Amino acid sequence: DFILAFVIDYTTATEPPSPTNGRFNVFWQDTVLTPDAVAEVKRRNPNVRVAVSLGGATVNGRPVFFNVTSGVDSWVRNAVASLPGIIRRYGLDGIDIDYEQFQVDPATFAECAGRLVAALKSSGVIRFASIAPYGNADVQRYYRTLWAAHGAAIDYVNFQFYAYGASTTAAQYVSLFDEQIANYPGANILASFTTAATNTSVPVDTALSACRTLQGQGKLYGIFVWAADHSRNQGFKYETQSQAL
Repeated sequence: DFILAFVIDYTTATEPPSPTNGRFNVFWQDTVLTPDAVAEVKRRNPNVRVAVSLGGATVNGRPVFFNVTSGVDSWVRNAVASLPGIIRRYGLDGIDIDYEQFQVDPATFAECAGRLVAALKSSGVIRFASIAPYGNADVQRYYRTLWAAHGAAIDYVNFQFYAYGASTTAAQYVSLFDEQIANYPGANILASFTTAATNTSVPVDTALSACRTLQGQGKLYGIFVWAADHSRNQGFKYETQSQAL
């Protein structure tokens, strides 16, 4: 599974960029990640699925906020109207929800995101959905509320374990994984790491060591990697190691 990042319900027609209440626009490098490029990868590799991530942390260097400007019904209506065109144009199979900053309460976010996933699944536009929370307590409030209300429609939790500090040990990583099992009961939780050059995140070798422990405990459902932009110059060696595991 691959995820294109990001589509955002913001416009850059204003400065600073402003929210568009569920009307999504493509913000990746669409001269490279084209519909034809996606189609060619899927033609060569029939087991590939491609999703699109909603939100992200920034737009043009400024924070992205989940914002509803005219009610839940309006946001959902706009999202259900704008996303299928993007999904069909790029031949996508799923969506990932990765808002990290909020200007609504958790219940509003949960209702919007949950109804969107349900609508896209019931209409056959997508086949799977994931969410990408991380350990910040406030962010967790939003995603745990979403999970409690709509978890049955969410296929994977791409938890950002790499957002924990560089001093995190493999044993601590496993403990943090166990915390998320409790936070998202019944979820298919993915372990994760980042291949970015950073000294503030969990090191890749630490994450992979934890993954081996989780595998031995029967808990390793899968591994989520951020991001191909970083991995490309490394020859995707850590993705290869993950697949071998």
